[in-house]
Amino acid sequence: MNYKSISFYLSLFCFPISFLAFINILYASYFDYLLSIDTYFIALLTSLFIGGGLWYFGKNAPKNIDFIEQLILIFSAYFLTSMLIAIPFYLSNYQVTLLNSIFESVSGLTGTGFSIFKNIKYLDPTLILWRSSSQWIGGLFFLFILIIIFSNKLFNYKMTNLTFSGDSNFKSKENIKNNIFKIFIIYSVLSIIILILLNLSGLRLFNSLNMSMTLISNGGFLPTDNISKIISTNFQKVIFIFSLLISLLNFYLLFNLFNKKILIKDHKEDMYLIITSVIFFILIYFNEYTGLDTAISILSSLTNSGLTLVKSDNDLSLYFLLLTIIGGSLISNTSGIKLTRFYILLKITSLEIIKLISPNSVINKTIFNSDKKITDENVKISFLIFISFFLSLFILSSLLAIDNIGFEKSFKLSILTLTNTLNSEMFDMNNINFSNLLTSSKISLILFMIIGKIELISIFLIFKKILFKD
Repeated sequence: MNYKSISFYLSLFCFPISFLAFINILYASYFDYLLSIDTYFIALLTSLFIGGGLWYFGKNAPKNIDFIEQLILIFSAYFLTSMLIAIPFYLSNYQVTLLNSIFESVSGLTGTGFSIFKNIKYLDPTLILWRSSSQWIGGLFFLFILIIIFSNKLFNYKMTNLTFSGDSNFKSKENIKNNIFKIFIIYSVLSIIILILLNLSGLRLFNSLNMSMTLISNGGFLPTDNISKIISTNFQKVIFIFSLLISLLNFYLLFNLFNKKILIKDHKEDMYLIITSVIFFILIYFNEYTGLDTAISILSSLTNSGLTLVKSDNDLSLYFLLLTIIGGSLISNTSGIKLTRFYILLKITSLEIIKLISPNSVINKTIFNSDKKITDENVKISFLIFISFFLSLFILSSLLAIDNIGFEKSFKLSILTLTNTLNSEMFDMNNINFSNLLTSSKISLILFMIIGKIELISIFLIFKKILFKD
């Protein structure tokens, strides 16, 4: 195992946390929120010290690491950065335990939105900003991971080859730097666009800033107790829908546009996602639900954000849970099984039935009627992801059932955890008090929030490497 190289790359995840801490120090100084400023100084120094130490340890090591080592790096990065982000929570004046602090930070990094805090409006504004920025940096980290690492053709269980086209040669060091820079610029520009639009719609600048970081990362943290307190006018709802749509689509579509390439034929997944949204909107709208609120909930479910204006007395929670399982684009911050994988399994199943009925028929194995073909490897991976999702669901539901929250809530909460989706009113799950859960339940949720983002199959690959060494 190339520990020095892993340490070098792991150090690169620490320095952005230092930058976030520095921003919070500036914010606290400017607005005189000096009561908790020491916690951000500690986070800044700790992340710099650990990052510097890891960088020094691995700076002279060869920078090439194999895919299994990349997976180990990803899990290590989630755990290390969550510990660093947990520092201001743990050292705050709200008497947050270490486990609860880590729970909050992992929830932010993975974009899940589960929170141990109640009455958000009474929190220190710097802590609210810290929560939101943890989502933003987590979303950015995941896009780096998704496009740079999970585009590996040897272990392509994320199936990025089906929606990632164009110049995807990330082998050279210079190419990697250029593409990381482009991803950062696009992600930042989109965040600023959402921030400006929300501010123009009438939201306070503070709420706009926090909401922009939440929406671009498909997160669930809010700057207030209820989203209806800040999103009320139709114009604000339209901006909300627009922001959710941006985060739903394949990030590489925006990447192509940034490179002045328009490859519509390679982005049919996005078209099918929009069609899916329209179909569900029509089904729900004719059940006498408000149009814009329904559109927000559908897109929020598909993007695995979970933010909603629909009340908990609705009878549509199963619809919305189904959409969270479907997930969004393969190359986005969304989780879930993903629409493309459902499409592959359904199409192959129908083709097998057609072959039985008419053996001489010509079989069309294209995906979304594009130039790409569905391979046996695509089918195998789709099936494995499907099985691993429901295996994870069974394990987590069983662990949560011990906590006496009931089978239905355990099952729903497991789905939301594995799809990194906020437990909002549209799922009738907003009354869960995470701070009161058993220690075993919190640890389980922490682990499966990360597994939901990276997927269980990555654990199997690591175990396979360790147990069956070549």
